[in-house]
Amino acid sequence: MSHTQAAGSIETRASWVTAAAVFAVLSVTYGAPLAMVVGMKSVAEDLNVARGAAAFASSLAWLGTGIGGIPMGWLAERIGVRKVTVMGAISVALGMWISTWGGIWALYIGHGLFIGLLGNGAFNAPLMTYTTRWFDRRRGTALALIMSGQYLAGVLWPTIFERAIAAWGWHGAMWLFATAELALALPIAIFFFSRPPEAVAAGGAHGGPLPGTRALNLNPNILHGLVTLAIFLCCVPMALPSAHLVAFCTDLGITRAHGAAMLSVLTGSAFLSRQFWGWASDRIGGLRAILLGSTSQAIALALFLATQDETGLFLVATAFGLGFSGIVPAYVLVIRELFPANEAGWRVPVTAFGGLLGMAGGAWLGGLLYDAFGTYVVAFETGVLVNIANVALIFFLVVRQHGRRGTRVAVAA
Repeated sequence: MSHTQAAGSIETRASWVTAAAVFAVLSVTYGAPLAMVVGMKSVAEDLNVARGAAAFASSLAWLGTGIGGIPMGWLAERIGVRKVTVMGAISVALGMWISTWGGIWALYIGHGLFIGLLGNGAFNAPLMTYTTRWFDRRRGTALALIMSGQYLAGVLWPTIFERAIAAWGWHGAMWLFATAELALALPIAIFFFSRPPEAVAAGGAHGGPLPGTRALNLNPNILHGLVTLAIFLCCVPMALPSAHLVAFCTDLGITRAHGAAMLSVLTGSAFLSRQFWGWASDRIGGLRAILLGSTSQAIALALFLATQDETGLFLVATAFGLGFSGIVPAYVLVIRELFPANEAGWRVPVTAFGGLLGMAGGAWLGGLLYDAFGTYVVAFETGVLVNIANVALIFFLVVRQHGRRGTRVAVAA
């Protein structure tokens, strides 16, 4: 046993090196959909389409990522995550290039098929599952670290895209990102993604439940369906500020540069607080972490309706980032806590698909409601209602989990 490995644990120094490599890759490749977030108005004007039609490209990227994660997760279990992510990096670069060909359909094909399905679909869920196979004691902390790559991307790329669009237009900005994807993400995937260690046996302290276990006294597939529905319901409202904040700001007379900076503040606060949420998830469990985070998200989303002042919106954006940042990693932790390890290869991608379907639906719904009402107020109000439904569902699962623990204590006594 390695001197860096705790007794009965698979965690070593190599586990954290791998997690850092995953974090670095995701901080690059998650930037791809943000080109449309920053350039949405420019793209819509250039292609002479409604803003909802342009926003649909971002939705397709999220939707493709979610759908693609299921077959890519299956493929990664068989040929290895290295080959799958190499293919993904090349696909993302191709998708950015194809999106610049001209016409709305080129944008849809580039974002939906290449950036989403074949590109980030090869990174998102497969790398979540891959990372969990390197950890058992601090799995929540590791998941928070790697998935913070999305928020580091949100800090770095909006400002880069805003300046690139100002200098070379949205076509040049997408070409710039395609080059960065091949120069940065591709080499990391080639050199750092090795085979994970053998897992601890199921039923042990860190090995997860045995196959056939009825978690929360529910049929495993019904429980998984409820968890997937819950992540969908939390990601619809999560997507509204993430996809529409820059456009929302410009509608209020705030410059696009300040709107992009506000998006960076939102994702920056999410990046910093996500480490806390990962630490908390390892101690209070995934379901309780989701309940706290989703409640915080609902409150912050409602506050977007309470102010149109630029300073106030910067504060609300910060609060939104602090609240929602720990939710998605906690869902992956819940899957590893409630289901056997040998089912993670398909349960994690299906759950991630539910989340990305929510992100896609939220981004599209925001644009659709804006086109219908000429304001984002109705979109944000709808998001708050959906968020409340998510809180109610998670509360139901937390109550069942608490009841099951109480039953086990009573039996043991």
